[in-house]
Amino acid sequence: MLVFTKHARVKFDVLKRHGVHVSEEQIREAVLKPDRIDHSRRPLLIAQVRFDAQRVLRVVYKKEGNVKKIITFYPGRKKQYETNEERET
Repeated sequence: MLVFTKHARVKFDVLKRHGVHVSEEQIREAVLKPDRIDHSRRPLLIAQVRFDAQRVLRVVYKKEGNVKKIITFYPGRKKQYETNEERET
């Protein structure tokens, strides 16, 4: 089960005002089928998927039992978050 925090719900509108359209379904897909998961911020996890040609979508969430709580999400430049190995593929 996925739940969105109040902050995450507000983030949809914040990004939209900046011309970045992200759907709830895109967030769900990122968490359920990530291209990679960043564990460096434990206990928070960061799911990452390709967003467009130059960007990835990163979703910060926390597992609480069977629930994955979406804390926030943001687009990031691919070159900032992909390793050299990932760039070559």
